Amino acid sequence: MQFSRRELTVGLAASGALVGCPSLLMAKPEESRPGDKMQYGLVTYLWGQSWKLPQLISNCEQAGCLGVELRSTHAHGVEPGLNNQQRKEVARRFADSEVTLVGLGSNERFDNSDPAVVRKAIDATKAFIVLSHDVGSSGVKVKPDRFYPNVPRQQTIEQIGRSLNELGEFAGQYGQQVRLEVHGQCAELPTIKAIMDVAQNKNVAVCWNSNAADLTGKGITENFQLVRDRFGATLHVRELESRSYPYARLIQLLVQSDYAGWVMLEASSKPENPVAALAAQVRRFRKMVVAAQTS
Repeated sequence: MQFSRRELTVGLAASGALVGCPSLLMAKPEESRPGDKMQYGLVTYLWGQSWKLPQLISNCEQAGCLGVELRSTHAHGVEPGLNNQQRKEVARRFADSEVTLVGLGSNERFDNSDPAVVRKAIDATKAFIVLSHDVGSSGVKVKPDRFYPNVPRQQTIEQIGRSLNELGEFAGQYGQQVRLEVHGQCAELPTIKAIMDVAQNKNVAVCWNSNAADLTGKGITENFQLVRDRFGATLHVRELESRSYPYARLIQLLVQSDYAGWVMLEASSKPENPVAALAAQVRRFRKMVVAAQTS
């Protein structure tokens, strides 16, 4: 049988074995380091898209990947059409597992030049927010998404920002976060910052998405700093060994700023054994965090 440090210390103190050994009694628990609160999870984009919910949870447990963002329309079937009993069952499955349901990935966006289309997207997102609350999740991912001919860019930016403010106010009633994925034609970080300057509601956050646009302009460090203060509980990465994106630098920036949310894999490859591949990504992430903490 193994004893924890606390159990051992208490036992020795009770037996008198620590008399004359004040350094053991005075020992402090190991101090936490920046980045220690970061966790790693999976977005069910390609890896996991065909897994039904029990299989998804089991596979994530097996891989040691203990958080998921469930993308809409995929096999796990966590959609606004679920009835109350079905919602309770989803919440129960996660509560009985090691896996945290971190968020729901909607495909809603607020850029359209037709107000009726935007209103439909807002209402659909509100349904996802209620669902997220009911199944025990903490937020919903949305997109900006693009610009339209003959519509001024600033007008579209303000329209997206106002939509997000309405959603943020609604989300607050359910303890939820609205997570704006850095996506599409709006993926340049100065554009995202401009949207967030309009979307000031505290329940609206940025979901960093590890795009090529992060490296444009003054580069990843400057772009990261533009929106870091609005980061939410999730951000997305691709496979961490990729040579097309500076993931080591991203992890370093996250550690330095003591990010305490979920770094979530939105993989684009198709491995023969996705569970083993996911486990490998978990291990790589942990090594990269330690390297950033000790650099």
